[in-house]
Amino acid sequence: MKKVLFAAVAVLALASCKKDYSCECKIDGESYKTTLKDVKKKDAKKACETWGTLYMAAGGSCDFN
Repeated sequence: MKKVLFAAVAVLALASCKKDYSCECKIDGESYKTTLKDVKKKDAKKACETWGTLYMAAGGSCDFN
């Protein structure tokens, strides 16, 4: 019984690690918001940082939410 309970808690913990995050980028007075669905926070943050690098090269910026 303890193993079943532990397994259930582990599955729920892993499932809750993936959420929706957003990355808002701004350039030339325009704002673009991208929603990253059902991803881990570190993966979403890395994607936003990658987009930020591209936007900064063109004079813009990105914020991770």
